[in-house]
Amino acid sequence: MKAVFNRSELAAAVTTVQRAVSTKSSNPALEGILLKAHGSAATLCGYDLDIGITTEIVASVVEEGDIVLSARLFSDIVKLLPDETVTIETDDKLLAYVNSGVTDYQIVGISSYEYPELPSFDTLQTFEIDAGILKSMIRDTFYAISDNPAKPSLMGSLFDVDDGYLNIVSIDGFRMSVRREKIDCDKKFEFILPKKTLGELLKINCEDDSSVKVVVGKKHAVFKIEGYSVVSRLIEGKYVSYKDTIPKGSATTLTVETRRMISAVERMSLLTSDKMQQPVHFVVADDGIKVFCTTAVGKASDYIELDFEGEDIEIGFNNRYMLDAVKNVDADQLIFEFNGPNRPLKILPVSGDSFLILVVPMRI
Repeated sequence: MKAVFNRSELAAAVTTVQRAVSTKSSNPALEGILLKAHGSAATLCGYDLDIGITTEIVASVVEEGDIVLSARLFSDIVKLLPDETVTIETDDKLLAYVNSGVTDYQIVGISSYEYPELPSFDTLQTFEIDAGILKSMIRDTFYAISDNPAKPSLMGSLFDVDDGYLNIVSIDGFRMSVRREKIDCDKKFEFILPKKTLGELLKINCEDDSSVKVVVGKKHAVFKIEGYSVVSRLIEGKYVSYKDTIPKGSATTLTVETRRMISAVERMSLLTSDKMQQPVHFVVADDGIKVFCTTAVGKASDYIELDFEGEDIEIGFNNRYMLDAVKNVDADQLIFEFNGPNRPLKILPVSGDSFLILVVPMRI
C-alpha cells in the first residue's frame, strides 16, 4: 500500500475512529486502526466488538492495500507531523513507513486478516433526523442512564419511534428523562442503544443541520452522519414500560424560573456530600417555595416567591438528582407537578411536550 494524505484530514479521522478502539484486548488488532487505501480514498475503522466507527477520506492512492496500525501510536504520530502532506507506505513484512516533510517513521503493523469484520445485518427500519436535534435529545437524557449491571436494559436509552415522533427515554430508578421530537417516520418500533454509543454520537463533529440516517436491525444499528458511520450492538431485553410510570394529574402545580431553582438547590448543596446525604426540603405554601437543608455541618434555607395551584406540600429530594433534572433542559421556565410527598415530581415545559422528567423523592 502507498497513499498520500492531507495531514489535518487524516488527524481528524484518526482521532474520531480511535474512540471506538479497544484499550485492552486479547486480540492486538482490536487495539489498532484498520487503514484501507482503495481507488481515490482511504477508509479508517476502529472497532471494539461493541461499537465501531468508520470514515472515508480523500487520498492519492499509488498502490492499494490495507494494514492495522496501533491506534495510540498512529494518532500521536499524525498529530505531531510537521508538514500538511503525509505519505504512508507498507511492505510485505507489515512495516509501515510514514513520511511528512523531513520526518520519517517506521512502525510495525498487523495484518488486516486479523481484524474482525464489522457486523452486517438486515435492515428492519430506517429514519432520519437533524444532527443537532439528535444530539440535544441524547444530551438531555444522558444523565439518567443507569450504571447498574443488575438491570442491563436500563444501561442505555430507549429509542421509541411512534406515530411520527421519536422519544428518547432514560431511567435509572431514581429519575426518568424523556425527550420527544417529530420525525418523518410513520412506523412503530423501538430499540435500546448502549450508553457508550450515545456518548460517542455526542462527540461526532458535525453541523447541527446535517442529516443523520439511522438504520436499525435486529441486534445492531448504524448512525450515518457527515461521512462517519457509527455501528453499535443493541441492548437486548425489554425496556421498562415508561408511559405507565408517569403520574396522572397533579395535586400541586407551579411554574418556576429554571435559573432561580438551580441557584437555590446549589446553595443547599454546599452542606451535603456523599457521606452526609440529607434531602433538600421543598415546602410549597402561602406565596412560594421554602427550600432548606439540615445536615451535621449546619443549616441553610432559601425562598422562591411564586404562585401555585392546589395543595400545600412538603417534599424532599436528593440535591444531585434535582440539579441533574433542572440543568439538563433548555428552558427558562419549568412546570413542577406534585402528587404528594411520596410520589415522583413531574417536570414539564411551559408549552408543548418536548420533554418530561420524573424525580423520585427522598423520605423526610
